[in-house]
Amino acid sequence: MAAVTSVKEFRIETPATESRLGRGSFVFTDDYSVFDWGKMPDTIPRKGASLCAMGAYNFERLESAGIPTHYRGVVPDDADEPVPLEEVDEPPREMAIELTQVPDLPNDGREYDYDSYHADAGENYLIPLEVVFRNRVPVGSSLRRRTDPADHGLDLDSWPNEPVDLEEPVVEFSTKYEESDRYLDRQEADAIAGRAAIDDLEALAREVNRIVTDRAEEAGLDHQDGKIECCYYDGEIRVADVVGTFDENRFSYEGTQLSKEVLRQYHKRTQPEWVQAVEQAKAEAKHEGVADWKSLCDETPDPLEESVLETASDMYCAGANAYIGRELFDAPPLSKAIGAVRRL
Repeated sequence: MAAVTSVKEFRIETPATESRLGRGSFVFTDDYSVFDWGKMPDTIPRKGASLCAMGAYNFERLESAGIPTHYRGVVPDDADEPVPLEEVDEPPREMAIELTQVPDLPNDGREYDYDSYHADAGENYLIPLEVVFRNRVPVGSSLRRRTDPADHGLDLDSWPNEPVDLEEPVVEFSTKYEESDRYLDRQEADAIAGRAAIDDLEALAREVNRIVTDRAEEAGLDHQDGKIECCYYDGEIRVADVVGTFDENRFSYEGTQLSKEVLRQYHKRTQPEWVQAVEQAKAEAKHEGVADWKSLCDETPDPLEESVLETASDMYCAGANAYIGRELFDAPPLSKAIGAVRRL
């Protein structure tokens, strides 16, 4: 059985039950998504393999640090069984994982029935939250609209028109399965998490952030923010989905973005009408209590030029090489790839 998300295919070998984890895999595609749109008109060559390699590398680092995950290894094209990342010679596209249950989340417009979700989940379920950690607050961050600098121990009267580094990472919680993600206060996040303790989720996110940040520094990168998703099984929280890639996290290199943020900003500059239409549709859907905001959007994104896709491909692959400390991809040096990004 297989299902497709916006950027990866999800294969099920053995379904999970209330009392047992299942088995399956992610197959990473070269699709990409920005602004919650879903699959965009283009593909970025080798992007999927770069995410698979970085995700596997990070999962193996987490496991070495004693952090439980759902990761089982990567699956080479010519093999059926998973192996550690260090054993592959070609960039992998498939990641073997353990599966948990994902119950239906009924909704009436923008009202979601989490009690029903957890009634069906039992002791084995994907926690319907994204746990976000921030080491830096860039200009335009939603955190600036929702909080004041003093809330984070900063000696500032207001947010300056420049990025702000945080002395201590900020951890926040947002919804995962609602049509438009929204940030939650701690009490609401705790209720949505079900049996999983919100304090444990926060502590886990901080440790993942520390491990990814330390590796980024070793590779000459700056780790700005990211997120984790987790599953709950038999009283234990495990890190799930994918961790520490250029899609889940924001990195920079010598002051230039090295993440999917490059594509977001490029669309803002070159397709502002579409970006504005997306924002208006989301606002209208929120006002009207409608879950499907895309049905209210009357603009669609245009394809990107081939040169932009090539630059994005080199960014993902050169960045992955630098992060995992190995020339797994045939890509230019990171300094050259970033130079092309600066010229976009």
